[in-house]
Amino acid sequence: MQIALQHADVSRLATRLASRVAIDASPVAESRLAAVSAVLRVVNGEPELLFIKRAELERDPWSGHMAFPGGRLEPGDASLEVTALRETQEELALDLSQGRILGRLDDLAPRSRSLPPMIIRPFVAIVEPDVTLTPSDEVAATFWVPLAHLLHESSTAEHVMDVSGVRATFPAFRVEQHIVWGLTERIVRQLLALVSP
Repeated sequence: MQIALQHADVSRLATRLASRVAIDASPVAESRLAAVSAVLRVVNGEPELLFIKRAELERDPWSGHMAFPGGRLEPGDASLEVTALRETQEELALDLSQGRILGRLDDLAPRSRSLPPMIIRPFVAIVEPDVTLTPSDEVAATFWVPLAHLLHESSTAEHVMDVSGVRATFPAFRVEQHIVWGLTERIVRQLLALVSP
């Protein structure tokens, strides 16, 4: 783990996360709280970020989307950090307590009124390079993506969809044949801004 933390990009990210005050969202009465884990590892000197592709499930507004492991705050969770750790364990059998939580990013909320009112708190973690992932039924696939790829302009894309009969375009990243957009894209942008020199 010490070697990973000595990597220039990871060290810069850890220092910036430790020195900044993350912005808390102001929940409305009906808001649900959730947390996700943006998980990093360093392989052959290259930091990589973990994405999951959510399984196709009815009643899940993010069904089939590229995402980070995470979910809603449960009554037994002492904090949203505990939620992020629990959900990552449940979805991937990945124990983040064996790694290190570097800090958290700013809270986010869905911009679409068609989605449930929710506040998402992203946590950033780093794990050993040889971790084993065992996806649950909620996860269709996992991807480790080099930060260098996400920082390169060739990874930028657009997601086009119909919103109430109107064609809408959203900023996105391309990960293999998949598109990362919406809340996950916004989390990636926050993370990359803290990694960039």
